[in-house]
Order: sequence, then C-alpha cells, then structure tokens
Amino acid sequence: MKCNVGGIDRILRMAVGLVLIGLTLTGMVSTWGWIGIVPLATGLFRFCPAYPLLKINTCGTGASCEGGRCNK
Repeated sequence: MKCNVGGIDRILRMAVGLVLIGLTLTGMVSTWGWIGIVPLATGLFRFCPAYPLLKINTCGTGASCEGGRCNK
C-alpha cells in the first residue's frame, strides 16, 4: 500500500479524531462526533482515500508503508 499521510498530518488527524470521539463519549457533541473515527483511521493506516483523487501526498513521493513507517 502506498503511504500518502506524512508525520505532522498523521499526528493532527489522530488528535482530531481522538478529540471528537472523546467529546462524543462525554456527551458534549452529538452522535456526529463519531465521524472522528475517519481521521483516526486514516492517521493510523497512513492512507487517505481522498488524497489520490486530489493528487496530494504528505508522506513523500513514491513512499510505501512497511513496518508502520513511510519508506522511500
């Protein structure tokens, strides 16, 4: 699988996802907060399905995900 989510992008996605899920669990946000699963998953898997459509790659050119890291 090709990596397309880089370091800072990954950290921000996971943080936003965890915050949204946490707010939903505490009742501060409605059930729409479960959408936080999407950025959390894309951060964990280092792959965003929308990025190839938009021709975006924050991981580097031609990087592959092996061992949880972006390899060039």
